Amino acid sequence: MGERTWKLGLSLAGAAVVVGGWLGSVQKTPAPAPSGRVTIPVSAPSGTIRVHVAGWVASPGVVSVPDDALVADAVAAAGGLRAGAFADAINLAAPVSAGAQIVVPGPDGSGATNEGAPGGGSGPISINRANASDLEALPGVGPVLAARIVAHRDRNGPFETVEDLLEVPGIGEAKLAALRDLITVP
Repeated sequence: MGERTWKLGLSLAGAAVVVGGWLGSVQKTPAPAPSGRVTIPVSAPSGTIRVHVAGWVASPGVVSVPDDALVADAVAAAGGLRAGAFADAINLAAPVSAGAQIVVPGPDGSGATNEGAPGGGSGPISINRANASDLEALPGVGPVLAARIVAHRDRNGPFETVEDLLEVPGIGEAKLAALRDLITVP
């Protein structure tokens, strides 16, 4: 194991200890009976913040971490790094703030997983093939907007042009301009 890999493993192990200790101190309450509906909490418990972790992590999405957490803590809360993640491109020791987005780049240096890309590996993400999780790796696209894109595609058929994204609620000219070079329709 290389020195860099060893140091990354040590850093993530430390983050796991911090997150594990924090999780052990949280008061456990019984889970409500399943209702068939998925709910997304709108606020974090006192002393915690929510951050969006995207890119090459095991479970991208919004995670809760202590309000004094580091980027490494947020990555650990998102399931840790995926194989091929390029963690040296981000500062794992940086503090995080509420509402921040942390994008862990993959082997190509981007935060996008590219699983929705034509050929399944490199290049822009296909908005007609990507799932919601893949779309969340795009800048400014969170879980709600990603779900809207997929729902629009399912309801109306494949997007014919990138500009068709303007029909999705929450996507305007500015958002489309930020995404244009990162997405494709085929």
